[in-house]
Amino acid sequence: MVKAQVKRVVLAYSGGLDTSVIVPWLRENYGCEVVCFTADIGQGEELEGLEEKALRSGASRLIIRDLKEEFARDYLFRVLRAGAVYERKYLLGTSIARPLIAKHQVEVAHEVGADAVAHGATGKGNDQVRFELTYMALDPRLKVIAPWREWDIRSRQDAIRYARERNIPVTATEKSIYSRDRNLWHLSHEGGPLEDPWNEPEEGMYLISTSPESAPDEPEYIEISFESGTPVAVNGVTMSPAQIINHLNAVGGHHGIGRVDLVESRLVGMKSRGVYETPGGTILMAAHRELESLVLDRDTLHFKDLVALKYAELVYSGMWFSPLREALDAFVDSTQGPVTGTVRLKLYKGNIIVAGRTSPFSLYREDFATFGQDDVYNQSDAKGFINLFGLPLKVRALNGLPVSGLEMPKPDYSRFKRD
Repeated sequence: MVKAQVKRVVLAYSGGLDTSVIVPWLRENYGCEVVCFTADIGQGEELEGLEEKALRSGASRLIIRDLKEEFARDYLFRVLRAGAVYERKYLLGTSIARPLIAKHQVEVAHEVGADAVAHGATGKGNDQVRFELTYMALDPRLKVIAPWREWDIRSRQDAIRYARERNIPVTATEKSIYSRDRNLWHLSHEGGPLEDPWNEPEEGMYLISTSPESAPDEPEYIEISFESGTPVAVNGVTMSPAQIINHLNAVGGHHGIGRVDLVESRLVGMKSRGVYETPGGTILMAAHRELESLVLDRDTLHFKDLVALKYAELVYSGMWFSPLREALDAFVDSTQGPVTGTVRLKLYKGNIIVAGRTSPFSLYREDFATFGQDDVYNQSDAKGFINLFGLPLKVRALNGLPVSGLEMPKPDYSRFKRD
């Protein structure tokens, strides 16, 4: 039964089980032409044979755009400069990719004259929100089709059966246990044994990082150079944004860097458990933080940490194309001018150890910080500062207010009374 009047729909297509099944489902239920769109954001071999697979599934064409440099420059490096980390661990690899994919999906819809867009996100996850908020921000006129919220397919087995009945080429089997998402920034793992948070991840699950136990016994030193908060070179060799991330993924993965096991709070209200491999991103985050500690004043650095929490929340929630994110970026950009210099790191068995940092805008002055004799800091000045800084504590004590649950004796002011 045809559900609605849709002439042409652009599907965000990965070639996996879900989107392969969605192609014929859209044709059967909406009676429309299906144009598949794939964003190349660093999936690698996952793109091989994709066009043939899309056409055999019933799509009229497949459009692939190479977005790796745009992804790194305009999305990943913005997250890096903001210092955005979700719930203390997650470097937002999947979250930040969705608005970029959806943005180009909308552009393709305009180019091919489509009146609808579709995605393969489930009704339980965060991605449905990220895709649809982007559609809403960029062209709310487009009809949005989310098959997982409409169809009768309820399991991986159902989807495989549906594909086989229609001779749709899929490589998934019922024995596949992990749901993965891969791009330039990370590789995520969900499902299977990971659904029990007590289970330790199996070593065979990891694909781009060596276990710390098996990593080289000798450390490796690397130097990362920044210009106004943006990475520009590794070990003195200038590279493009995507090249830097690719290079650090290889180096970091070799040394067991960037593994994260996280039980996170999904936007839709439930908890989920994911394991992430983000070698290059973890190295860049560490280097960027070290350089900021050298060049940003205390108040700016501390306030930027507060901004980073909100920034991460916006990215995770799909609010990339929002006025607040744009406003926060204006603040972040204003802080990054002096974040120029080089950080030296030592990589060793899953650890990132800071070995040095330098910047022409360093606020660190050895003549100010030295414990030896100096002419720029009069230590006796500290007495007046401490008296003023601690004045609220002094007043609290004089008023007999409780301290750490202990009752303090109330002072007797009678002797100060005038006759």
